[in-house]
Amino acid sequence: MFRSLFLLLLGALACARPASGQSPPLLFDFSRVQHKPGEVTAPDNRKLPAGAVELVDGQFGKACKFSFVTATGPQLFTAWVNPSENWDQYDGFSFWVKGDGSKSFGGLEFVDGNNYAQRFGYCFSIESTDWVKITVPWGDLVPELAAPRVDAKHGYAPSGFRNVWIGKWAYWREYPACSFTIERMALEEHIDRDTTDYTPREPGLPRVLAKLKARQPVTIVTMGDSLSDKRHWTNRDKLWSEELVRKLKAAYGGEVRLVNPAIGGTTLSQNVVLIPRWLREAPEADLAIIWFGGNDWDSGVRGPRYKEYLEMAVDRVRRATKGQTEVLLMTTCPGFAAWQTRNELCGAACEVARERKTGFVDAATVFHNAGTREEALRRQYWAWDNVHLGPGGHQLIAETVFAAIGSGGAGDLRKAAAAS
Repeated sequence: MFRSLFLLLLGALACARPASGQSPPLLFDFSRVQHKPGEVTAPDNRKLPAGAVELVDGQFGKACKFSFVTATGPQLFTAWVNPSENWDQYDGFSFWVKGDGSKSFGGLEFVDGNNYAQRFGYCFSIESTDWVKITVPWGDLVPELAAPRVDAKHGYAPSGFRNVWIGKWAYWREYPACSFTIERMALEEHIDRDTTDYTPREPGLPRVLAKLKARQPVTIVTMGDSLSDKRHWTNRDKLWSEELVRKLKAAYGGEVRLVNPAIGGTTLSQNVVLIPRWLREAPEADLAIIWFGGNDWDSGVRGPRYKEYLEMAVDRVRRATKGQTEVLLMTTCPGFAAWQTRNELCGAACEVARERKTGFVDAATVFHNAGTREEALRRQYWAWDNVHLGPGGHQLIAETVFAAIGSGGAGDLRKAAAAS
């Protein structure tokens, strides 16, 4: 009798298990229209809906096609989600996308249910007109403001998300007309990750320097904010990265290509979201220079959080390029009114450079070497606003980075280590 009951219980448990090959639970149902377009400003200053969303045929049933209009600011379709599963128990999610063949990108925004400042971005290609499956570990969602990284145990728990938005936030800067279709956004119980340790054996930039000395072509990417953005009013006549390229060409005689994705007004983590954009233009970049801090500080980011974001940035660049791209970290630039204010961000950059064995430039110290901020002002380190770089500041940073590259990229790091 007991044996019969035991067999019946086993049979019941077997029936209760999901069938082999059963589809994972949906994170968001794109077989029906739930997103609503926000309002955007068109280039002619008209106020318009961000676009339209319609049901179309997908691979497994119906799917949502999002069509965006050209805008001068954020393009977003918003929707609320009420999870039926505990998202914390999953590694992340996946979705299928079919693009319009353009060079533009699509964006996802995962937003907290109570605090819209707790939002996390993701950037994906829409170049393929075939269906492509994209798998996203929770940790690949990037905090756009002063928030912890997504991690159910040690950071922001995915179970807190209540908004899944489609589109681009303000820091993207480019908002062209484009379209893509999304289908079957599902939770993933396990996601294989690239766990390779791309930390080099030696610190600094030995491969970049070797290529320069051999007169081989070198590509440099400058991730940054308004201090590096060519479109900013203070940088139109003179820009430190362009001065750097000229100096490298003159000194080493080879071709040096500059890819400058810097965007004024943005933070470090926001630019981590957008790494896929410059990777399309420079998938085999030799050097990525990372220089941020002012906007991060203003958004509430402090030393420990900034260190976390710098680690994320270095790791993302190395993972995306399989360790081919060397990285140079720079400390946050002082302003006249913020002469010493952001020193903890500078300390974070030094720590990450040491731990991750990157190149390092202590931009703050070369400013402070003027002795006083009044002397730095006399040397035109800042423009008239006393925040952004003036002609002297551009020249100083170009010379400092040039010297760092010529010494293998770890000179300032060794000085900082000796001082500590």
